[in-house]
This record gives sequence, C-alpha cells and structure tokens, in this order.
Amino acid sequence: MIVSVLLLALGSFPVWAHDSTASLPVDGPNPAVVGRLADPSPDPDVQRIIEAAKASGNDFLMLRELCDSIGARLAGSEALERSVEWAEKKLIEAGADKVWLESVNVPHWERGVESAQMLTPREQELNILGLGGTPAGVVEGDVIVLDSLDDVDDRVADKVVLFNRPMGESIPTVVEYGAAVSFRVRGPAKAAEFGALAAMVRSVTTRSLASPHTGVTRFPEGGPTIPAVAVSTEAADSMARIVEDGSSVRVRIQTGGEWFEDAQSHNVIGELRGIKKPREIVLIGAHLDSWDVGQGAHDDGAGVVQVIESLRIIRALGLKPKRTIRVVLFTNEENGLAGGKDYAARHPPRRSERHVAAMESDLGGGAPRFWSAGGTPEQLEWFRTAAAPLGMPVVEGGGGADIRPLADQGVLRIGFRPDDAGYFDIHHTAADTLDKIDPQALAESTAAIAALAWRMANQ
Repeated sequence: MIVSVLLLALGSFPVWAHDSTASLPVDGPNPAVVGRLADPSPDPDVQRIIEAAKASGNDFLMLRELCDSIGARLAGSEALERSVEWAEKKLIEAGADKVWLESVNVPHWERGVESAQMLTPREQELNILGLGGTPAGVVEGDVIVLDSLDDVDDRVADKVVLFNRPMGESIPTVVEYGAAVSFRVRGPAKAAEFGALAAMVRSVTTRSLASPHTGVTRFPEGGPTIPAVAVSTEAADSMARIVEDGSSVRVRIQTGGEWFEDAQSHNVIGELRGIKKPREIVLIGAHLDSWDVGQGAHDDGAGVVQVIESLRIIRALGLKPKRTIRVVLFTNEENGLAGGKDYAARHPPRRSERHVAAMESDLGGGAPRFWSAGGTPEQLEWFRTAAAPLGMPVVEGGGGADIRPLADQGVLRIGFRPDDAGYFDIHHTAADTLDKIDPQALAESTAAIAALAWRMANQ
C-alpha cells in the first residue's frame, strides 16, 4: 500500500483566509483524480436523491438569478442584504419546515478608486486589485522583489515590496493555496512594520490572463498600514525579471480603500426537522457573501445553491430524516468570518440542540471528487460508514472556514471537495461569473451533498 501525504503550509494566518486541508493523508490513488459519485448507489434512497438532483437543473437556475440579479456581495454592501432576502425566500420555496435570520455585525470596507503604473524602465499600466482592508494612499517608489516572508527586513524601508512567490501546481490545487495565500494575508503588514511604502502581492493562481486576484490582508490593530494590492502574475514576473537583470523598477500606486462602521448582516438558516432525533443537527452550509468583483459564482454562489437545492430535493422526494438537516448560509466569510463565529456562539452544545456534523461547500461548482473530514477517530469512522454508499473517498484533514468554530466545540467537520483544477484561475477575480459554471458538474455535486446530508441524518 502506497501512502502519499499532501501538505498545506497554513502558517499562522487566520482560518477564515481559507481553512482548506491542513494535511491530507491519501490512501492509494489521488482522490481528486479518481473520486466519483457512485453510479448506481447501493442505498436506494441515495440513488433516488442522486437521480433527482441530476435531473433537476434548479440549482443552476437559482445561481443564474443570484449572479445576474444581485452579483458581487461583499460584507457591508446593499447587495449582500439583497442576497439575504433572496436566500430566505428560496429556502421557504424549497419547503423548509422553518426559516429564520440571525443578525450579525460585519466589517464594512469599500475599495474606492485605485490604479498602478510602472514608471521605469518603461511606462506601463499594471493590472491590480486592492486587497481587502488596504487603506487609501498614493505612493511612488522603487521595487524590491522578495519570495519569502523571512526576507522582510530593514532593506524594504522606503521601498515598494513585490512578493513574487508563485503558487504551486498540483491536483487537487487547494493543497497549494495556503502557502501562496500567506503572502497576501501577512506580507503587507510585515512590510509595513519595516517601513515599506506599499506592498504588491503576486496573485494567488497558477494560470492567468493578466487577471489580478483580490482577497483579504490583515494589519494589526494600532500597527502601521500601507497600500496593498494584488498584481497579475504576468506583471509580477516582468518586474522581477527586470530587477534580476540589475535594472530598477519604479512604480506609482493609488488605493482608495476606506473602512466604515460595522454593518448589520444576517446568517440565513432553514431546516427539515428530524422525525426521531430532532435535537441532533446535521448542518450543510456555504457562505453567502463574495468579493466585490465578478459575480461570486464559484465562490461561493455554487455552494449556496447546492445546499438550498439539497434541502428542496429531500423534501420533494417525501423523505423524512431522523435527525434535523439544517442549511446555514453564513455571512462575511471572505473578510472576517463573523457569520461562522456568531453561529457557533449562538448554537453551543446543549440539551436542546447538538450538532452531529457540519459540512461546508466552498471550493466552487466542479464535479464531486472526495470529502475531507476532521474529528475524533470515532467520528471519522462514523462518517466513513455514512458516506460509503456515495462512493467518494474520504481523507482526513480540513473542513471549512465557517464551520471551524463549530469544530473547536468538538463537532465533526467535513469539507466537500469538487474538482478544483480551474477554480483558482478565477478565484477572487472579475472573471468569477456564471459562464464559468458547468451545470452538469454543479448538479452532480448537489447530488453528492444532498445524499450525504440524508445519510448523516439517518446513520
């Protein structure tokens, strides 16, 4: 038996920067390559769910409505609250026994006007996106290129730091995300600590068509702040080559980021009440917010419609779960995790309610490949038994950012892992739009999630 270990170097950045897979011990072939949904399943109820999900197409229709009618929905925006109203309506239409909202205070940051130009050795507009949380500012300075956070020292004073660390390539791609995204999350603050004028971070992707990828960066409260932007991989490599050849690169960066008072948002919750163990909760979730570019189709509109449609399918088939199946659409995953934290605080383990498992879909709308799960040996053994009729491999490690606070309370955490070969090409970009979604792949993943929810509710 051959065992390969895929490591994700998460470092110390916050779990909401994406809690993907800290360690994925894979027994046998890579699950991202060989994982498939069972066809047919040995469980007749699972087979009915799979067939209904594949035939429906309702998940894609919902996603089309969310993307085209509402679009980008960053925390603090009116669009996010319109999506809250939309999601509440969809859960009612899906036949949930109960639907409710839970108020959450969320951070409110807006991008403003931004631009960047290379001034020397030639003039060129740079494709950039300000990182979430960047302050407003206009700076001009010479570029210093670094590919390690450990190299940030006094040399960066009065310079514009370019963090040019390429994202590694593998399948599944998510295992490379943590090492690359640490530069975006922690790099600007560390550069500011040593007196840098600004920070440019190579976009976190393996393939690019001159597209910058935004995302959050964190400055310690009370610490120095500097303009911080993501730059396309092409521009990053070009500037790095010029510097490597001994010439200097000078850039001008303008950012317009501004913080406002926290805004009120909501987690949206709907459930099918269990008929035998209603106090035991099987949670299936996704996050409702997105970045302020694109339409948030893959991240995480796909997950949103998958879990809503899962509830609708189980209800439409007349199936009655023994445990309660609860859909939770979390607010503010992208730049704060306020929704996940608030939900866990409101729903601790108690006599009236106990979460048996929590599953999150936050890796796009690709076809289903495998599950990642974290918990005690007993929890993992229970989960493997529950998931067996679905045919998809189960590997240890990871879960999801929104359910991590529940995992800290001892709840079994499960991450749904679809095919992510092209996911990071458009992740956090203006290109995260509906046309990038394959309806058939989306439906297959909805089938997997609905079937898993049913199995865990009855296992």
